[in-house]
Amino acid sequence: MTKKKNIDSKNQDPENKKNSFPTTDFIRTIVAADVEAHKNDGRVVTRFPPEPNGYLHIGHAKAICLNYDIAEEFGGVYNLRFDDTNPSKENVEYVESMQADIRWLGYDWEDRLYYASDYFEQLYQWAEQLITAGKAYVCSLSAAEIKEYRGTLTAPGKDSPYRERSIEENLELFRRMRAGEFEDGAHVLRARIDMASPNMNLRDPVMYRILRAHHHRTGNKWCIYPTYDYTHGQSDSIEGVTHSLCDLSFEDHRPLYDWFLDQLNIHHPQQIEFARFNLSHTLLSKRKLIQLVEKGYVSGWNDPRMPSLSGLRRRGVTPAAIRQFINRIGVAKRDSLVDKALLDHYIREDLNKNSPRVMAVLHPLKVIIDNYPAEQVEELDAVNNPEDPAMGSRKVPFSRILYIEQNDFREEAPKKFFRLAPGREVRLRYAYYITCVEVVKEKDTGQIVELHCTYDPQTRGGSSPDGRKVKGTIHWVSAVHSVPAEVRLFNDLFTKQDPEDVEAGLDFTANINPDSREVLSACQVEPSLADAAPGSRFQFERLGYFCVDTVDSQPGNIVFNRTVTLRDSWAKIEQGMKRKG
Repeated sequence: MTKKKNIDSKNQDPENKKNSFPTTDFIRTIVAADVEAHKNDGRVVTRFPPEPNGYLHIGHAKAICLNYDIAEEFGGVYNLRFDDTNPSKENVEYVESMQADIRWLGYDWEDRLYYASDYFEQLYQWAEQLITAGKAYVCSLSAAEIKEYRGTLTAPGKDSPYRERSIEENLELFRRMRAGEFEDGAHVLRARIDMASPNMNLRDPVMYRILRAHHHRTGNKWCIYPTYDYTHGQSDSIEGVTHSLCDLSFEDHRPLYDWFLDQLNIHHPQQIEFARFNLSHTLLSKRKLIQLVEKGYVSGWNDPRMPSLSGLRRRGVTPAAIRQFINRIGVAKRDSLVDKALLDHYIREDLNKNSPRVMAVLHPLKVIIDNYPAEQVEELDAVNNPEDPAMGSRKVPFSRILYIEQNDFREEAPKKFFRLAPGREVRLRYAYYITCVEVVKEKDTGQIVELHCTYDPQTRGGSSPDGRKVKGTIHWVSAVHSVPAEVRLFNDLFTKQDPEDVEAGLDFTANINPDSREVLSACQVEPSLADAAPGSRFQFERLGYFCVDTVDSQPGNIVFNRTVTLRDSWAKIEQGMKRKG
């Protein structure tokens, strides 16, 4: 096996550059020992095996990153395989979206794209082999009866009345199942293991069921399909996987996978389980995420409030931020709850380094500078990113009439309010000092609709030649030159840290945040954003990080999604921990 190419050599885009965490964990320790002992001839082959029945979410990103990074670190290879054994819930849309998401994260399976459906004939032949060896039988109990016969966690199961069918009868029935002679649900093929086993997965699990459903790759060739548990380990074996990295939910399934591999006497991958993570105020259950989509609680899998990779991408999150987050939480043996503030922290860190600064006003308040020449327009220099001087600067137009944020003005300013107020002088970012001299209100409502100010022409660029200081700096846009925009603000989709913490009789949807999405339609942004490409990311100065929406934004109708606010509570928490340490 040849060592995979470094991602950086393929993806020169800064957002796709890999991080370089010197990581040591229990999985890497096991793999290193295997390589040292020349186990599997020193080969390392990992894989990511999703079922194509939904979109990938940030929980899957942990498995993707772990499998790929370990293969690369140990000079091995990484496979992508779709475990497509249930055509009633799978389709091409999910297959394509998963490939796009994995590539977006910065990973490449090269020519090693596989499907469990590639192995259907081999799996069938192995099933006949198990029947011939007396290790599998055709059972004619109904699904409800099979469940009843399995017993409970505290009571053993009981044998199916069909468990002692002869090998010849089982082979005949199984072949007739394949030939389509029976109705769906009439028979299943089960492994003959131990109905009294304390592990429920070993109580004669189903291997094949009759299912007349069109498969997205094999069409109508098959009317019987192998179960996931029968398919999974054998698919790993066929592909020569050496280290099968799974989350802890597969730990109780490992004895079953081992049993199939041992009975068939084929290559035996080593399964190693690692802990899942849960994210506060977030659901990472594909089944429940499907409910959110199908019941219309969100606009789709790529809704920016969703934890799906496509939703995070649309919201403006970078793959580099996700990889940094995944590396930060590490690999453990016990499931954990991760504060969403940590993910937001890494999103901010990456965007802060790579996003141009621009000015935008989300809640416009008109400002007229009375002593500024009515027809005059100046082009002022504005820094694109103080974190990266190579980004240079741009010109922003300044004129007599401006827009500022409504909350940057108070008619009666509280003690520590340092922004604009009657008689108070503030700095306009990159521009001049201005002083408010008059407040204009709407007669009927008393709402402030306009401010009149004066400016000091000696303070161009934001500093005074006489050395006087002002405490407040506010952003603005020129009313004549600014571009109208729609801005969407997103908050947590769920009000509770644990969305599944509900009262009796309710489900997780009772905790959906009614204020998770706010649409602002009267925003104004600086003219440099008029032709911003979909997916472009920016820091709106003093407001947060925003991304041009990739679905709804059109020429002449630009739409921005807020990626994350500027506040970083997690950074403050970490700084406090360091000081205490």
